[in-house]
Amino acid sequence: MWLQHDGCPAHYARRVRDALNELYPNKWIGRGGLVSWPLRSPDLTPLVFFLRGALKNAVYQEVPTTPENVRQRIIAACARISSVM
Repeated sequence: MWLQHDGCPAHYARRVRDALNELYPNKWIGRGGLVSWPLRSPDLTPLVFFLRGALKNAVYQEVPTTPENVRQRIIAACARISSVM
């Protein structure tokens, strides 16, 4: 099994890379790994940069009042995703 991460700066920390090397020796894909995977890869762009942004805009149109309110907004925003989107 291989693990792929997105190259986020927090995922590039030495502690994270050491843990990945221990758990997935020579079997992880990402910045600083044996197999390099660039940040903002074309394979990740539609999901990470479009859908996440669209959901974030829908969820945070108004300031959430509680963690449960945020959860309900996320569920509602996901339910409104159409196949056209």
